[in-house]
Amino acid sequence: MSDHPHRRYNPLSDRWVLVSPQRDQRPWQGQVEDVPEPEPQYREDCYLCPGNPRAGGQQNPDYAHVFVFDNDFPALLPDEVRPAGDGTGGLFRSDPVRGRCRVICYSPRHDLTLGRMSKPELLAVIETWARETALLSRDYPCVQIFENRGATMGCSNAHPHGQIWAMDALPGEIKVEEQQQAAYFEKHATPLLLDYARQEMAQGERSVCANKHWLAVVPWWATWPFEILLLPLEPVSSLPALSNAQRDALALILQQLLGTYDQLFAVPFPYSMGWHGAPGSVAAPHWQLHAHFYPPLLRSATVRKHMVGFEMLGESQRDLTPERAAEQLRRALS
Repeated sequence: MSDHPHRRYNPLSDRWVLVSPQRDQRPWQGQVEDVPEPEPQYREDCYLCPGNPRAGGQQNPDYAHVFVFDNDFPALLPDEVRPAGDGTGGLFRSDPVRGRCRVICYSPRHDLTLGRMSKPELLAVIETWARETALLSRDYPCVQIFENRGATMGCSNAHPHGQIWAMDALPGEIKVEEQQQAAYFEKHATPLLLDYARQEMAQGERSVCANKHWLAVVPWWATWPFEILLLPLEPVSSLPALSNAQRDALALILQQLLGTYDQLFAVPFPYSMGWHGAPGSVAAPHWQLHAHFYPPLLRSATVRKHMVGFEMLGESQRDLTPERAAEQLRRALS
């Protein structure tokens, strides 16, 4: 791979990323993050632990497994209200939006993250992802499952949990992915990301770990230093459509991948992750289910990547190549 500046195309988002390998050795004088302290199994002041009062005043049950509830401070509401605006499609255009926001507590234990869970515990989370997606898709075309892990990513509570935002409109990222995958399928009669996964498996240099049903890869077009794209190796468009074998294999590769993240810099690895499944409740042959992992750490447990300057005003840029990032993750895996 070239050691000179070059741009890489992302066919999923129709965007480019500037890669500058020659800058990777420059001295660092930026912000240094704090290393988080280990968490206890239970905290009396945690509003997500079993039996504790939540921030909105409700009381958590003494749950023993996965616990799901409607967010006490939701970003979306079920009732449609016409917003302010000129209503003509001009420069002050706005549209109403309906939605529902849910919270998933992965475990009653305050310290038990996804990467440290047993296979049965992970399967319970996967089943919840699939069930909630199926239920909410009846009313909303977009169901976005995501997790912000760590204070670095803006997580306000260390209790391991994720969120589900369902809405009656397609967000910008989903809309672009829908267009790009549909156009590719029309031209090639096969899902874009299935073709991509097979080619990455054949090349191997950006692959981090894989099993019979899944591939975790630092994508060719990665923006974040140790970004991961998690892909099924068979056609499947949504979480509810996963077979039992695919769910079992997903639990195993999540153990591998998230354990590797934590091993890389010997610290609980912060990230934002989320699942992208086909919009709506009907199978879509052009759409391939996938998960994005966007971790910010760059050189150590305390040095992170910031999206500033050219990244905000021009296009995404990275110094560490995806190939070198994948190599570092594979070493942590072994």
